[in-house]
Amino acid sequence: MIGAPAQRRAGHTDLQANIVEFCRLLRERDLLVTPAEVIDALRTAELIDLVDRTELKLALRSVLTARQEDLAVYDTSFEEFWRARLTEGGDDHFSSREREARGAGLEQTRDVTDQAANDAEEEQRDGADAPRYSPVEVLARRNFGSFSPDQLEEISRALLLIARRLALQQSRRYRAARRGQSIDLRRTFRRNIKYGGTILEIARKRRKLRKPRIVLLCDVSRSMETYSTFLLQFIYALQHTLGRVESFVFSTRLTRVTEYFRAGDIFTALDRISREVPDWSGGTRIGDSLHSFNKDWAPRVIERHTIVVVLSDGLDSGDAGVLAAEMAELDRRAARVIWLNPLLGDDSYRPVARTMRAALGHVSLFASAHNLESLELFGRELTL
Repeated sequence: MIGAPAQRRAGHTDLQANIVEFCRLLRERDLLVTPAEVIDALRTAELIDLVDRTELKLALRSVLTARQEDLAVYDTSFEEFWRARLTEGGDDHFSSREREARGAGLEQTRDVTDQAANDAEEEQRDGADAPRYSPVEVLARRNFGSFSPDQLEEISRALLLIARRLALQQSRRYRAARRGQSIDLRRTFRRNIKYGGTILEIARKRRKLRKPRIVLLCDVSRSMETYSTFLLQFIYALQHTLGRVESFVFSTRLTRVTEYFRAGDIFTALDRISREVPDWSGGTRIGDSLHSFNKDWAPRVIERHTIVVVLSDGLDSGDAGVLAAEMAELDRRAARVIWLNPLLGDDSYRPVARTMRAALGHVSLFASAHNLESLELFGRELTL
């Protein structure tokens, strides 16, 4: 029960062990925390300022909750479990072992993975009824076309996990930090001018979490019917984790669906889109749809750092010349244009359709979107 006092309190000896124990507590309270989320939580702890109580709470919440109803349970459990472990602004609650491990890089990552794997094995031996696999790893390479309708909820959760991982990716840029893993040479030299150049104070920096601005244009025509439901779930997950996302769907006409995806439930959003979007599962006019976007929406939603992503099989019954011209306009406005084509999951596929060939000259990345693995690989490209 949520209201029951926590049976365990965080100790003062090992941060990794405490995070694993905290994950166990959440699982006992019916949160969907698998060994994969435990690993993600441990890796997330490497990227944040562990002295900042709020930052730790929010970072772990981003990887350990997947549903709206999880938030209250998580917040209550966090306060109960970590009350004895975290004190505002202090550093003495970190053991020397923990401080040393925080700078250990790849070695720590291996330790983290082993810790979570051993924890999962221990629970299996004890007969724990928690999930014993990561949905992402198990389902990653299966083509979306092979899933049955009753697996949609499982896929939706896996897509959310992928989106949360993408949200925690590090930027190429740095910001000042009290406990960054890198030395900021410029600030260090400037700070020590008062000591005559003798280095007495070290300034540190760490990578920013990147929050790119993304515009997603998803083909929902008849030829994309096998994949569009899964791709829309991915768009929903990105919009709920990255935040700076504008979403559109098109077949013969373009419709903005950003507001639809603000619903608390993906299946409610999908139901509304399928009922209210004109020509759902109809024909395809990619060029005409992009013309509408460039004319009516691009000036409002694209800036020089925006990444535009088109999700389509490129099978268009319209004029290839129109598509080429509109893709050139997108390329001119955006920082990058990415085209995800689920047909690339077939080794025999070649982009020989005239409209697809017309578009390729204006994209910086042409990649597949036929399974979870391909979407996760795409996510690594969301950088400028």
